[in-house]
Amino acid sequence: MKIKEIVNALERFAPLPLQDGFDNAGLQVGLTEMEATGVLLCLDITEAVIDEAIALGFNVIISHHPLIFKSLKCISGQTYSERCIVKAIKNDIVIYSAHTNLDNACKGVNFKIAEKIGLHDIRILAPNKEESMVGSGVIGFLDKPESELDFLKRIKKIFEVECIRHNKLTGRLIHKVALCGGAGAFLIPNAIQVEADIFITGEIKYHEYFGREKDILLAEIGHYESEQYTKDLLISILKKEFPSLEIEKTKINTNPIKYL
Repeated sequence: MKIKEIVNALERFAPLPLQDGFDNAGLQVGLTEMEATGVLLCLDITEAVIDEAIALGFNVIISHHPLIFKSLKCISGQTYSERCIVKAIKNDIVIYSAHTNLDNACKGVNFKIAEKIGLHDIRILAPNKEESMVGSGVIGFLDKPESELDFLKRIKKIFEVECIRHNKLTGRLIHKVALCGGAGAFLIPNAIQVEADIFITGEIKYHEYFGREKDILLAEIGHYESEQYTKDLLISILKKEFPSLEIEKTKINTNPIKYL
């Protein structure tokens, strides 16, 4: 099959118009008329990931985070992104990124996170004004309420988190859960408005924690950690359309943040 068929399948599930205004989702590098030899899935494009694709004999890499966010004035190999572009072009590798369009899609990234936690009755937290089934974040319910500490310990295990940052525990039971993978702190007011017991996301700034403990439990689990299951989502999308397509998840942990 041609690479453009893979691209078309991804964009049927997560149309590019769903991406946020700051984003640069879509084709990053390469020509889509080539025949696909295999697909490598990752969160981030690094030189090591490209080397992994080369070793596998795959000519398609699909990432969650775009390699190219801003316009490039030159490609001289001075930055990691420039080196990745050069290496991909030299080896005829196509790079495609499904970012906030996949976040905002119905059954997209945030639905996958909710699924891993075991939520039901899942709906969009901040729906698109024109279409309620797409938008930012999700909200759902646990089968049975859990204590704050038990729930946080379970989240830590599910997402293999080294350290969960959270605000003060108040003894509330966790039943109604709001979440957004990645940098989702902009949705804290939405989570409070719908009276969620907890809001889980990848990144929260220091000052965003202040004055919230009576309203909601905030839990910050790390950007990479929160979105790691995006690779599983991409596999399910592609395998449904192309059962015989060779697909692998990268074995490289591309998280640039380390913990002591």
